[in-house]
Amino acid sequence: MDTLDQQARHYAIVARAIAFIRANARAQPALADIAAAVHLSPQHLQRVFSAWAGISPKRFLQYLTKEYARTRLAAAADTLTVADDAGLSGGGRLHDLLVSCEAMTPAEIRAAARGIDIGHGIAPTPFGAALVAWTARGVCHFAFSTGDEEAMHAELRVLWPAATLRRDDAHAHALMQRIFPRPPTRGSVHLVLRGTNFQIKVWEALIRIEPGRVLSYRQFARELGMPRAPRTVGSAIAANTIGYLIPCHRVIRAGGEVGDYRWGSARKLALLGREAARQDA
Repeated sequence: MDTLDQQARHYAIVARAIAFIRANARAQPALADIAAAVHLSPQHLQRVFSAWAGISPKRFLQYLTKEYARTRLAAAADTLTVADDAGLSGGGRLHDLLVSCEAMTPAEIRAAARGIDIGHGIAPTPFGAALVAWTARGVCHFAFSTGDEEAMHAELRVLWPAATLRRDDAHAHALMQRIFPRPPTRGSVHLVLRGTNFQIKVWEALIRIEPGRVLSYRQFARELGMPRAPRTVGSAIAANTIGYLIPCHRVIRAGGEVGDYRWGSARKLALLGREAARQDA
């Protein structure tokens, strides 16, 4: 059974393969070409892909095309899947993970300005290493690594300037085991949101988009009752600093392009591809 560390190492190979495929999409590279680009034999690449995604590279790559994305967008329902009172849908969610959230009250925000204790640490995930931070009430930050660990911690300090930051990689690793359980088991994660009322409304709606489903910015804005303001909605999506758990990666451009992503477009493709593969399975 693959550990999170093994999955993270496999993801590094998958990410390089995705980057090569995107750069050479018109040539429709064969498995041997992709394997050569990442310095593996075709057989080894096949094994790594299958271990990480659960399907063959050829099948997985079908989920990364604009044509597939456009098909998903066209099939999107007119109404977002309604979550239960806890904040989520049930058994259809990837890994049966239940995410609940609550916003910080004005009093708590004032208290945060005077200082709040925040634990944080870096740990492996199936999509590479990530920095996770938490308060006594739940996760308040989740950022995939972009290769600069100091920049990741600097961003956390900017977001919580008055906080007392306490590093605890062991707890971060245990938390990742709950977020990405192996084997898939029913679990729950609580989020603590800090933002404007509008941003929180957008983030809560993002949580209700099920894995394997994508919406365009315009579709998502329409679901929020703001059909003429996709850019305003897009700004709130871009302000999300709790990656994966608030799945902003499930909103893409209308033409099928994945668009920008705070933690890299290749990672956004990997997130979408893996979710689509598991949902179809």
